[in-house]
Amino acid sequence: MAMRIGFTGWGLPNWLLAGILLCGNLFGQESDESIRAGAYAQDITPGKWPISVNGNMSDLQATAAHDPLHARCIVLKNKETSLAIVVCDSCMIPREVMDRAKTQASTSTGIPASNILISATHSHSCPTATPVFQSEPDAEYLELLVERIAQGIERANDQLEPARVGSGSIEQRSLLFNRRWYIREFEIATNTVENPFGVKSDRVITNPGYNNPNVSRSMGLIDPELSFLSVQSRSGRPIALLANYSLHYIGGVPSDLVSADYFGEFAQRVARKLNAVDVQPPFVGIMSNGTSGDVNNVDFRQTSPAKREPFEQISFVAELLAQEVAKACEKIEYVDAAPLKVRQAEIVVGVRKPVEEEVIVAEKKLAELGDGPLKDLNSIYTRETVLLGRYPTSVKIKLQAIRIGSLAIAACPCETFTETGLALKKTNKLKKMFTISLANGYNGYLPPPDQFLLGGYETWRARSSCLTSDSEPKIQSTLKRLLREVSQ
Repeated sequence: MAMRIGFTGWGLPNWLLAGILLCGNLFGQESDESIRAGAYAQDITPGKWPISVNGNMSDLQATAAHDPLHARCIVLKNKETSLAIVVCDSCMIPREVMDRAKTQASTSTGIPASNILISATHSHSCPTATPVFQSEPDAEYLELLVERIAQGIERANDQLEPARVGSGSIEQRSLLFNRRWYIREFEIATNTVENPFGVKSDRVITNPGYNNPNVSRSMGLIDPELSFLSVQSRSGRPIALLANYSLHYIGGVPSDLVSADYFGEFAQRVARKLNAVDVQPPFVGIMSNGTSGDVNNVDFRQTSPAKREPFEQISFVAELLAQEVAKACEKIEYVDAAPLKVRQAEIVVGVRKPVEEEVIVAEKKLAELGDGPLKDLNSIYTRETVLLGRYPTSVKIKLQAIRIGSLAIAACPCETFTETGLALKKTNKLKKMFTISLANGYNGYLPPPDQFLLGGYETWRARSSCLTSDSEPKIQSTLKRLLREVSQ
């Protein structure tokens, strides 16, 4: 009997078309949401020494690096959207540096600048990039940051390959302590606690020290969620892991060294835990700073804290977090096609400028103090009053929301408080959500309005805390709107 062969409209035999369709079903059809990903850790260690270090009331000068600093980059793309997320080992980076890096990277990769998120980890042992208190940035290092961040995005983009993504989270409470402590009621009544402006009105003390008789209890609020995005090749090879934890930084770094703190140590250790040390292209582990403006790793309830060697606590924290993330990764469900969305908004918020009379008095006092590093808080904040007098009355800040499948990420350019981060999570419509702080610029602390009434370091007027008390509600409201938009 003669065999009859039917042909399709494409001129292919039916059996061949069926085979093609079967293979497509077996190996996964490419769609508009099929994801490609690439990652790269770009070195941003300074090239000359000594160099100023951010994060202290007085300037420090580092003469060497204990560990390399990086701008850790992830690029994600489907047919509809391309985006990049960069986390830099830096205390804080000004918006103009980040904007220039975005423009340069956008030109070379085609990723819209509005779809690029750049953030700092807030390690207090990194080179100065933003002038805060008595530290001033080195102009050459700022140029290095612009060039290297852009290069990192470009190299991550060059390594795009078919990928899959998954997200997860665990709880880790043991490392987190709210550092704002209530002053005992009798101290409030007798007005014995004075802030740097000579006003006896604060109701909380930040980092009160051990065995401080003037405080009663910590404010207590923390966000224990350790969230993460895992990115793999379609075959399961680790490409990158972006984690987020609401822990300020660890410290314990000698003053003459720069270090990426626990953020950098986590990146190395999570690679080992995921058996991703020798993969090619190299795996990129990332830890981003969550909403940690009022939270650190110091338990002031202890009466006699254990003495720690330099980097000992950094290693302990990084090991614990890397171990728990790697274990949680075993339960992730991955998808190789998912929506990618980015929304960005720019809003105007007020600046708490000193009045003219305050500036005149501060200028006179500063002249009397003469040259040389300022030692006491009153003098340091006197200088901040003079410098803030030159600030504008308002500032534009950039906010973002990013969707990667069932994960939402908010981006805020401030040291965001736990209260704000938890409020954003509460209204999130997707499966997972976290906030990356110190993103797309630096605008200091962001205390909610009720925290201004309590006072404390985070509210003291300076370049590190200059936004008006109504700024947090405006920022929170805008971020909630952006999160709703990407979740639709």
